[in-house]
Amino acid sequence: MTIHFGTDGWRGVISDTFTFSNLRQVAQAISDAIASGEWLNGPIDGVDPDPRRMVVGFDTRFLSDRYAVEASRVLAANGYKVHLTSADVPTPALSLAVRQIGAMGGVMITASHNAPRYNGVKLKTAYGGSASPEQCRRVEVYLNDNENRGRGPNLMDYDQARAAGLIERFNPTSAYYAHLRTLIDFDALADNPQQVVVDSMYGSGRGQIKGILQGTGWEVFEIRGEMNPGFGGIHPEPIDRYLGPLAGAIAAGRGQLGLATDGDADRIGAMDRRGTYVDPHRILALAARYLIEKRGWRGKLVKTVSTTQMINRLGEKYGLEVVETPVGFNHIADWMLKSDVLIGGEESGGMSFKGHIPEGDGILMGLLLVEMVAASRVPLDEMVSQLLDDFGPSYYQRLDLRLSHPIPKERMVERLVAQAPASIGGTPVRQVIAIDGVKYMLSDDSWLLIRPSGTEPVLRIYAEAREPEMVEALLEHGRQIPALPA
Repeated sequence: MTIHFGTDGWRGVISDTFTFSNLRQVAQAISDAIASGEWLNGPIDGVDPDPRRMVVGFDTRFLSDRYAVEASRVLAANGYKVHLTSADVPTPALSLAVRQIGAMGGVMITASHNAPRYNGVKLKTAYGGSASPEQCRRVEVYLNDNENRGRGPNLMDYDQARAAGLIERFNPTSAYYAHLRTLIDFDALADNPQQVVVDSMYGSGRGQIKGILQGTGWEVFEIRGEMNPGFGGIHPEPIDRYLGPLAGAIAAGRGQLGLATDGDADRIGAMDRRGTYVDPHRILALAARYLIEKRGWRGKLVKTVSTTQMINRLGEKYGLEVVETPVGFNHIADWMLKSDVLIGGEESGGMSFKGHIPEGDGILMGLLLVEMVAASRVPLDEMVSQLLDDFGPSYYQRLDLRLSHPIPKERMVERLVAQAPASIGGTPVRQVIAIDGVKYMLSDDSWLLIRPSGTEPVLRIYAEAREPEMVEALLEHGRQIPALPA
């Protein structure tokens, strides 16, 4: 079968396309791509990464630990020294370990926030973030080449690899915690301890926030922190529809703040003391404001094209450049690597800020929210109200439209640009942006984004406006797109 890497790796249904056999082929292609000499990273912190060293980790999904061992056996058979985590870990902890160990890359077995029937591979590179699209394409070239030549993967017995020192088990948690302590003000936490509910959604973020907050005085009540590869039958995605248990724990008096991380803990969601969901748009804007006003930090504000316009208003007020990228944290990572970025984030909940690796990190952002509540001595709902008073109002909604058949993304984009409306809902369209799909910016700062999926017959519609009625008008325009003449 043909295997393609998307914006953040390869994913498939377990026992259908995601099989041990296919995973071995992918691991072999990764080995070949790195050994080719064209897997360019350059010095990291002034030191060249070891071209024969790799890091492998896994989440809590069904068979993830076994898949990680299998990938390690292939890498070891190709002469790599493999550092394999001893237990499930958050993706950002794995990414940080790649950088700290000085490895050329890393393999994280996870399907992130996807449904329980999926598993996948996230490919990491030496700087501690996702591999570039060019590096992923290089892996695909070797996948196809190996398949065409009928070449199977090299494979080494696990016990032999361990005895030979080619596979070494390790725990990245202590090093990860030490790094997070350089980014979070733990004195502020200790000065104003409170209660927080953490919903790990059965993912590999389990125990992480609770562990690092030990000794601060904060009382942490964790829910869905046990091992459950079926994730209770839901998508382990920290969005409102899946966070009923978190709202219930807050209503039961377990905490005044709720934090949720996804299946591999690179995304964040939150709830206030009333059990009201606080989406990533507001979290990102709150975090940016805090870092600017309370820490006095400066730098670019980087957001994906589907993320709130409140970031632009923040940039305008504080004189900071705002950069808009295509969807996918790897585009934010590119800016973090080449420029002075204060904070970067996307509407799906992946965020990172200055001093951290170029990787979305739900654990880090959860801790920053705890710091913000402690240092500001203001509950989260009041912080949101102040934000909306100063930079809002802001209403946001997204919907996915199923199409009868796939539409080539390039052709759809050309059509949407050519057929750009003069106005929507009676408000003039002032700009058309086509960096990822087509985004219609209106004169009142509201916007509509239409992004055709590149892999399935789905049209993704995003809208933000200052009034709910305008959001609905934008979405209704989006709903009409499939019926418009080509």
